[in-house]
Amino acid sequence: MYDWANSAFLCTIITAVFPIYYTQVASQGVDASVATTRYAQASTLALAIVAVISPILGTLADHYAVRKKLLGLFLTLGVTSTAALALVGPTEWKLASVLFILANIGASGSFVFYDSLLCHVAKREEIDRVSTAGYALGYLGGGLLLAVNLAWIMKPGLFYLPDKETAMRLSFISVAVWWALFSIPLFRRIPEPPGDSSHEGNLAVIAYRRLAATAGDLRRYKHALLTLVAFLIYNDGIGTIIRMANSYGTEIGLPASALVGAVLMVQFLGIPFTFAFGSLSSRIGTKTAIMIALAIYTFVSVVAYRMTTVKEFFLLAVLVAVAQGGCQALSRSLFASLIPERKAGEFFGFFAVAEKFAGVAGTGIFAWLVAATGSGRYAVLSMIVFFLVGAAILGMVDVEEGRKESSQPLRS
Repeated sequence: MYDWANSAFLCTIITAVFPIYYTQVASQGVDASVATTRYAQASTLALAIVAVISPILGTLADHYAVRKKLLGLFLTLGVTSTAALALVGPTEWKLASVLFILANIGASGSFVFYDSLLCHVAKREEIDRVSTAGYALGYLGGGLLLAVNLAWIMKPGLFYLPDKETAMRLSFISVAVWWALFSIPLFRRIPEPPGDSSHEGNLAVIAYRRLAATAGDLRRYKHALLTLVAFLIYNDGIGTIIRMANSYGTEIGLPASALVGAVLMVQFLGIPFTFAFGSLSSRIGTKTAIMIALAIYTFVSVVAYRMTTVKEFFLLAVLVAVAQGGCQALSRSLFASLIPERKAGEFFGFFAVAEKFAGVAGTGIFAWLVAATGSGRYAVLSMIVFFLVGAAILGMVDVEEGRKESSQPLRS
């Protein structure tokens, strides 16, 4: 249900509505390529902050058994900042950037603790199925709310709203309410995993000591480390495409209705394809299924580089729907299957670092290339490098050997 809850933020704020609002309203009067660069820079800063604090927070969560409390803290930051986006008016791109950064920190920070619960709510043989089911529910939840938001934006008068801008602002508030409301089951039904309080002392000192120890522990799990590095690289491309797709589409002149409609299509097409990838992984292996998704994303980058029409944008949307949920869900479950359960919080802190620093590099390069060339075309084409290099490193992972390693006790 937390996938269902937070996907409203990922769908409406990250992917569909807010990028358009940021470019057309908050950055009103500014060249489209400049707005795209600013949006990418805001994303980069937010992800960099989360990347720095994630492993420390994961360490403290494991130590003091406060994963749910910290998840709640970041959830509150994300929900509050998202609701406040409704206050952003024309030309107020600075306020929009600050609130967007805070909302991203809240969302991404909460994922550190949410993902680390996976090892505690699913048996090892269930991890792929549970992880992909979570992503599929996320597609459905985010898609349902986006459908409502799209109806408001396309027909504001039908809902007694004065204009599209007001409808967009109302959609930001609806995301905050949805996110908070559907997070309640997690806090009510999921027990807090036990902590490891064998070491006492200063919080910061404990965090950094355990962080250093976790880095050492992770190096002992060769195949988990390789998976993490591969994920860092290929998720760079995935995360950047997700975050920048509508901003790029707006820049090249595609209508907002088509952009939001394509995202809505991805949400609903993604549901069966995510389940399909979960089933496929049980037949051909998790790693092979991820490789197929990366091949699809490579093709997406090529098509996006040449894209000029709405029809081509919808083709890209279909391809992303096929690959996105399965690739990310299986990456999460593959890593979870290669690490020891009692270190899940700390290791998923590193997983979050990989995910966020991947976003830092991807959106940073995207912003730089747009600023240097005046167009997002070369920026989107550059994502191919991340998919190819990530796939090459993932190819070196021996999943069975890695799972044997994770079942062994940590050596002192």
